[in-house]
Amino acid sequence: MIRPALLALALGSPLVIEVADVPAYDVAPGCRAAVTVMPGSFEACMKDEQNARAQLAATWDRFAGPQRDNCVQTENTGGSPSYVELLTCLQMAQDAKSLPQNKTDGTNR
Repeated sequence: MIRPALLALALGSPLVIEVADVPAYDVAPGCRAAVTVMPGSFEACMKDEQNARAQLAATWDRFAGPQRDNCVQTENTGGSPSYVELLTCLQMAQDAKSLPQNKTDGTNR
């Protein structure tokens, strides 16, 4: 069966998936891959992922629906999903939303 996201990508249409709860990820493959290229242990990586999952569960409703949807969709696109990366995406989206609109014209670069 073709996954809805792949079908939408193939047809060139945007797909909006509403995410009501923190998604369930298998982060072990990502942690195994990470420790082969970075210092650290598998256990430390898994602990970081578990801590990020707990923080997401505690704060999920504080993030706007479109922010959640966008970050989850981005995280589900290729590679191993990560709660740490999902949390980072949501925090950055929330911070970007609070930037003053008149300061994004390039004069502060």
